[in-house]
Amino acid sequence: MSEISYKNKVVIVTGAGGGLGKAYAIEFAKRGAKVVVNDLGGSGHGEGASSSAADLVVEEITTAGGEAVANYDSVEFGARIVKTAVDAYGRVDVVINNAGILRDSSFAKMSDQDWELIQKVHVDGAYSVTKAAWPFMVEQGYGRVIFTTSAAGIYGNFGQANYSTAKSGLLGLGKTLALEGARKNIQVNVIAPIAGSRLTETIWPEDVLKATSPEYVVPLVVKLCSEDNKESGSVFEVGASWFAKVRIERTEGYAFGIDKPITAEDVAEKWDKICDFTDAKPAENIISTFNAVSKMVGIDLLNAKK
Repeated sequence: MSEISYKNKVVIVTGAGGGLGKAYAIEFAKRGAKVVVNDLGGSGHGEGASSSAADLVVEEITTAGGEAVANYDSVEFGARIVKTAVDAYGRVDVVINNAGILRDSSFAKMSDQDWELIQKVHVDGAYSVTKAAWPFMVEQGYGRVIFTTSAAGIYGNFGQANYSTAKSGLLGLGKTLALEGARKNIQVNVIAPIAGSRLTETIWPEDVLKATSPEYVVPLVVKLCSEDNKESGSVFEVGASWFAKVRIERTEGYAFGIDKPITAEDVAEKWDKICDFTDAKPAENIISTFNAVSKMVGIDLLNAKK
């Protein structure tokens, strides 16, 4: 298999001052990309700002012979980040939405600020950067976008109601944009990385941090953003050299028929059947939902017209 090259491609990486973002930026630059290294330089809780984090990564890339420019804006100002790319290099080919913070708290003790700041960074930030880059990708008929979810966003996690909600939102955004971008060769995928970072280095021991190095996540993103990639609208869990695709399944379910009323007691009586995954099928999209209903009930929802 030929080496994946990013020559003449422009890649934006948010939160690229350290951890996963830095690893992405360096690897894409090694492969010939012109990289916009975005980092506000704040803390893992969203406090403060500094230009040094992004500058150091840019210096490392340029010293090694690569091309990169720094951007210090918060991801909520996505148009500024994209402008940095266009002003410097004239286009945008890849957006890796990586920036993130944590403000963990039980739901009972969570403040409005803890909730709102997480949504602003993770959801509004990813939206803002991608929204600003989207017209350029549409016009050139090419684009690759990565959204970063989390196991917490897929499954939920105690003490992370704010974070789980934001990361779940990115699943929906990524899948929808994959559909909307398909005709313009814009591919969108979502990853749930397990990787050591400044957010985990204070709680994980050294051997676990080593095993979950960002270097084990980068290869998946490089593959998904490549020109020859065909995958879009997918969700992957990745970390510690493990790569896995995630899908939703639905049970066959049970249809009572639409010729008589249904009570809660009826539903309770058939509960085991409703929840039986023995003959489960992948739940891939809205069309598959309509098809499942049509099969069980006999109503063609896909072709229904007034």
